[in-house]
Order: sequence, then structure tokens, then C-alpha cells
Amino acid sequence: MSEVIQDNNEPESAKVIDLEKQYDVIIVGAGAAGVGVAIALTHVGVNNYLIVDRDSVGSSFADWPEETRFITPSFPSNSIGMLDLNSIAIGVSPAYTMRVEHPTGNDFAEHLRSLSDYFELPVLENTNITGIEKKGDIFSVKTESRDLKCKNVIWAAGEYKYPSTGNFQGSEHCAHTSTVDRYGDLEGDDFLIIGGYESGIDAAYHLARSSKKVKVFDIECPWGDHSSDPSIALSTYSFERMRDENFGKNVELFAETGIRSVSYTNETYEVVTLDDEIHTTKTKPLLATGFEGSHRSYPSLFDLRKDGFPLVNDNDESTVMPGVFLCGPSLRHDNHIFCFIFKYRQRFGVVAKTIAESLGLETEGFVETYRSWGMYLDDLSCCGQECLTC
Repeated sequence: MSEVIQDNNEPESAKVIDLEKQYDVIIVGAGAAGVGVAIALTHVGVNNYLIVDRDSVGSSFADWPEETRFITPSFPSNSIGMLDLNSIAIGVSPAYTMRVEHPTGNDFAEHLRSLSDYFELPVLENTNITGIEKKGDIFSVKTESRDLKCKNVIWAAGEYKYPSTGNFQGSEHCAHTSTVDRYGDLEGDDFLIIGGYESGIDAAYHLARSSKKVKVFDIECPWGDHSSDPSIALSTYSFERMRDENFGKNVELFAETGIRSVSYTNETYEVVTLDDEIHTTKTKPLLATGFEGSHRSYPSLFDLRKDGFPLVNDNDESTVMPGVFLCGPSLRHDNHIFCFIFKYRQRFGVVAKTIAESLGLETEGFVETYRSWGMYLDDLSCCGQECLTC
């Protein structure tokens, strides 16, 4: 007899999950990428799939610091054929449903849960994956209690729960920004932040508004980069907040300043730069050093590029394990960085089409619809950072 699961907290219309059947696709991760590509699979006619998450739908967003907001604005522009920048599905506008221009993590987590309910997505929550093996054409996705079988795997586990702690001595004395519940609750009067991209500026802004003195160090100079690629330069939202009176009064920026070490003695943290300058504080330094990416936990799934990101083919499929696809912020093609929702969502359709065609489904209408919404990007030659047409 097949084992079935239906969460009693789910609506009555939620799909019953048969854990002994063989799925066409198992999606790992129920965040923006996992929910978005699942909806794309539904639209192309692939319905025999399962989403598996070690926590719950949108949980990574729910773990954001309370004050942190999306740097990309939401606007209900669907009626004029321009998809909301924070949407993960065609015809859907977070701005329309949430009435928020820059949603918090909790706002967006609730949005993802509402989409999951609306589309009746089959989600197996609180399930930790311990390994993925392939025998012949079938994958065995191993969990702590059972093995799940499928023909294809979409890796959409994201990055937020895999923080990078830096490459310098004593980084264990610091706290990563992803571990902060609320900046307003942090004790101390002066803070040292290592990393000056979006999360570093976000932390500095909120601390400065509480009249905290802040120093921000970055090996580069993201606030001085004039690139039009939002994956490289700071967002306009961050630049706008840097003009806040409290930011200007309380924040000191140190460009092209790498960190050699951090030590803790006599209740004092000492941060030494690569230029041997010493900065001290009584408050634990904050790391805004980005994320490693979940793919590093399963090195057999992808070969790696020189920059450490997964190597994929033109259909975002692993070059070493066919049938494994990548969706989410770790996606890279040549020098193109798909680290924001409005970027990596353009590839959901490519993955869905590839899988659908392998199952013998017709995809022409699907591709036409997704392309009309700007959700199907297959020509990366027009995707340079100065391109005005893509």
C-alpha cells in the first residue's frame, strides 16, 4: 500500500502526496525558485512533481532580519504587460496582493505560501534531504525516513541558509547578518560591518537610524561602482537610503579595505585590515559576506566553474549528472549573473520546457506565453549589462 500524506493544516483542496510513486520531477526547495519553477511546470502540463523542503514554504524569507526589505520595488504593472519585478509567476503581482512596494521577508514568505495554496502545489515540508543518487535513468532522493524516486531533479534550494563566513582568521568571532532577528534589538553603540554590498548597507542603514556608529569595510567599492548591472553595483534603493541624514552622520565607509583578522580579548573585538590598520569595538562585528550556496553541500550534482558556481548547459542542466537542473540565485552563464528574482525567473520556462519535451509534451504555446511576459530568456547574447533591449 502506498504511503500518503496530507497535512491537516492544509486547505481541503491541497494535493495528497503519495510518497511511494515515481515522480517526473522532484524540486528541492520551496522558496521563490522552487515555487516559481513548480508553477511553470504546471503551466507546461507537467503535473507529476513534488516539492521537498527541509523547513517550510518561504522559510528563508521569513528568517530575514525584521527590518530588511526587498531592494527591488513591486508595482502592479501587469495590466500593461510588464510583470512585477518581484513576481515569480506570469500574471501574478505581489504589489497587487500585498499593497507593499518594498516587501519584508515575512511579507514575501506569506506571498509564497498563498501561491502554494492557490496552485495547490504538492509540498513535502520539514524533510531533510541526505543524498541524491542516480541509477540508470531514475534518481533516488534520499531523506532521513525514505527514498523518493523521480526522473528529474530541480535544485532550487537557494543560498540564504548557507552563509559565507569569510576567508580571514578569526571570522568565528563575528555574526553573519543572516543570524540577526532584528537590528533594532542589537546591543552596543558602535558596529563594524565586514562587507559593503546590499546586506552590509542594509545593516548599516538600520543601525544608523538607531543612532549607532557604524564602520563598513569592503575589499572593493560597491558604492562607487557605476555599472548598470544590479548584480554588481548597489541598487538605487540602497543609494537612496545612503542619502538619509542618519546614514551620513553615523556611517563611515572604507572602500578597498580587506580584512586580515578578527580577535577577541578582554571583552574587545580587534579588526585588523590588510593595510594593518586596527579598529576596535565592544560589539561583535557583523559579517555581510554573502552566501556559499546550497549546491556546495552536494558536490556530485554539479561540476563547478572557475568562480565556484555550478556549471550548467544551455538548458540549466548539470554537465555531470544529466536530469539535474538548477534554478535560483546561484545560476550563472558566462559572465551573466542571475542572482535576483527578476533575473532567474526568466529561466524557469527554459527548464520547464526541457523537461516537458523529454516527457513528450507540446511546448510551443507555453513558450510563446512565457516569452510574452518576459519569463522566457533563451538568447543570452543580448544580456550584457549595458543592453537596453533585454
